[in-house]
Amino acid sequence: MLKLNNINKTYQTDKIETIALNNIDLTVNKGEFISIMGPSGCGKSTLLNIIGLLDKPSSGHIFIAEHKIESYQDKVVASLRNQKIGFIFQSFHLINDLRVLDNVELPLLYRDISAKERRKLALAALERVGLSARTAHFPSQLSGGQQQRVAIARAIVGKPDLLLADEPTGNLDSHMGNEIMKILESLHQDDGTTIVMVTHDEAQAKRTQRIVRVYDGQLLDSNNSPLHLQASA
Repeated sequence: MLKLNNINKTYQTDKIETIALNNIDLTVNKGEFISIMGPSGCGKSTLLNIIGLLDKPSSGHIFIAEHKIESYQDKVVASLRNQKIGFIFQSFHLINDLRVLDNVELPLLYRDISAKERRKLALAALERVGLSARTAHFPSQLSGGQQQRVAIARAIVGKPDLLLADEPTGNLDSHMGNEIMKILESLHQDDGTTIVMVTHDEAQAKRTQRIVRVYDGQLLDSNNSPLHLQASA
């Protein structure tokens, strides 16, 4: 589903060069659920952004669902993101002026499908996360846990091959965080969705199939030593 070959990311200013990612090789198999862990500033969010084509590596190659990313032109990556990747963010990123149903429909506006079909898919996604009764509400009328479930519905409405979650429980209490993890586990187990999740929570990471640890922009092996070989299941 996902393969990174020798990914490097460097940020350059007039006076300083910062290495965010160093020689990352990673393979995520179809249907796998992995978590990425590491201290703040270690590069894990940069890694997730590159996987999601929100950022461009300085060097290296990315393959998503057998598509080698050759071009980073806006239209090319925007289309691939819309068709293949779903995003869940820590801060939900819902549009407060839109109803729940309209928020979930948003990714489908960029596809050639009818308004009737968009509504049908959005309602199905909301039912999947247990929010069928909240379609006419606005985000401000929902709890944090409910807002994150709306965000998950929006992420899965287009039936992406790959679901990326950046600290999906970071703004929630432990009870709500557990409910979100149950939804992600259901998407993985029942729907076969491939999921890559960034988290600081060791207990939640252990609920995934594999933990990938990042430190100072490098992958670590089981002994917490820098790993330059391909990481696989």
